[in-house]
Amino acid sequence: MRACHECDWVVVLPALRGGEHATCPRCGHILVRRHFRPAQRSMALAISALIALILAISFPFVSFEARGIGNNIELTQTATSMIGFHQPLVAIIVALTIIVLPAVYLCGVIWLQLGLLRGVPFPFSRGIARSLTHLNPWMMADVFIIAALVSLIKIAGMAQIVLGVSFWAFCAFAILLLMTTRSIDADWMWFSLAGEPQAPKGIRTAETAASQGLAGCSTCGLINEVDESGHGHCRRCGEPLHLRLPHSLQRTWALLAAAIVMYIPANVYPIMTTTLLGQSNPATIIGGVIELIEKGSWPIAAVILFASIIVPVGKILALIWLSLVVRRSNELGASTRTKLYRVTEFIGRWSMVDLFVVAILVALIRAGNLMSITPGPAALAFGAVVILTMLAAMTFDPRLIWDSPQTSIKKQSKETINE
Repeated sequence: MRACHECDWVVVLPALRGGEHATCPRCGHILVRRHFRPAQRSMALAISALIALILAISFPFVSFEARGIGNNIELTQTATSMIGFHQPLVAIIVALTIIVLPAVYLCGVIWLQLGLLRGVPFPFSRGIARSLTHLNPWMMADVFIIAALVSLIKIAGMAQIVLGVSFWAFCAFAILLLMTTRSIDADWMWFSLAGEPQAPKGIRTAETAASQGLAGCSTCGLINEVDESGHGHCRRCGEPLHLRLPHSLQRTWALLAAAIVMYIPANVYPIMTTTLLGQSNPATIIGGVIELIEKGSWPIAAVILFASIIVPVGKILALIWLSLVVRRSNELGASTRTKLYRVTEFIGRWSMVDLFVVAILVALIRAGNLMSITPGPAALAFGAVVILTMLAAMTFDPRLIWDSPQTSIKKQSKETINE
């Protein structure tokens, strides 16, 4: 049995074959996705991704030449170059999201799956398995690839660009990392690590777990009993449990307020300054979009506008609206509001495109007064906005949507299988 993470509905999981998945009959959330040979598949992909990452940090990433002056950079310089401009926090954000956290994740996957293949899990396997779930949203290699393409197109008219071995290796790494994350069968993995403890006595399907004094683990999926205060720990993985995330709305409001405050300097101050032939031109986010439109670079302007303006503002407004109507009468149904929450949770990380563009251009364009780009004070503020909105989405408990008194609960089939 499992309790849906998004609506708390208790269902019985059917027997699934590789390539099949089970969805919640109440909200449509995917509960389990089965894969053929899950351990071998995920370990092979993780090893391949790790090799690609090693290649990506070992060779030149990209080089440019303009007016007889050129420069080439390695992948790691997109982070380290920010330190020279007194932006250590931005450097940490870039390094963690594109190199460090993905490397830790891949090593964890290899460690876990190798232990499962030999039949005896290695030490610390449960703690590592728990960590994988929390690392997933913060790995942004795919976002960095989009940022690299945007950066290169922006300067293609001013300089000759040469893509290095590292660029193609990093593209392969980003694809393999994405495939690795999607190949993880968490339900099978936890069953292989720690078995399937017996379900609490008297548990009923087609009802919420909270109504029965139970809580589903968001990490391993096991349904557990909680104490009178509504809290506890998972019997299988040790993850803290709550009938509902404590102070979920208050934390969401606080993070949204902080994001709104940081969004002001992120748009008022320059995000980067371009120096060309001795003349400096500071540019804000919206100013950069307008400049791209004036130069005829409509596609790049659209990407920056969407990622840096529409997505952050849209996510903030969506979370504000969800927080306001979560316990009130609403025009849209709980299912529609849950879909809106999924969209806000998914798109938030893509706003990091603009910050990565700045990091790449700052590292690459360093030809003094002839041509150079330096980061502006808005870079850190914008990075903070992205992180704060992601945290706001994580602290919002979507199960509260279905706790609304106006939500009608209909008895439905216990499981839905989509092949």
